[in-house]
Amino acid sequence: MMLNPDTDLKLTRTLNAPRAVLWDCWTKPEHLMHWFVPRPHKVVACELDVRPGGKCNTTFEVDGNLMPNNGVYLEVIPGEKLVFTDTYTEGWKPSPEPFMTAIVTFEDAGEGKTTYTAIARHRNPESAKQHADMGFYDGWGTVATQLEEYAQGLAAK
Repeated sequence: MMLNPDTDLKLTRTLNAPRAVLWDCWTKPEHLMHWFVPRPHKVVACELDVRPGGKCNTTFEVDGNLMPNNGVYLEVIPGEKLVFTDTYTEGWKPSPEPFMTAIVTFEDAGEGKTTYTAIARHRNPESAKQHADMGFYDGWGTVATQLEEYAQGLAAK
């Protein structure tokens, strides 16, 4: 995949957790709600229909404010790749103010570890800069650490 440095932001980490567990963390609401936003913020609602065209809806609570994030999955390759966007909502209804398309991949890295990549694609350089300035790297990095910790707890059970 060719990335455009003007519109695409990318974070890659090797997480000390098995790919199958990380996949479950991303695709099951009961898991996603525990790690998906940087603490102390939290996910207060989550509806996932993990299939192309299925809803990918989350609501965050940030400093007492509710922030709904509704979108759809565009591509799902079980255990390997999730692509979702807020450009559309369920039923392919256009969103009034789309922000990004996310691509998340999982690759075995040996010894129970996973190479985890999160890409945020934006419609223009201004949106990408806004996302970077909002703290994409710190925020998504924090979330990757929270994901790893939560997945390790699941894997230990």
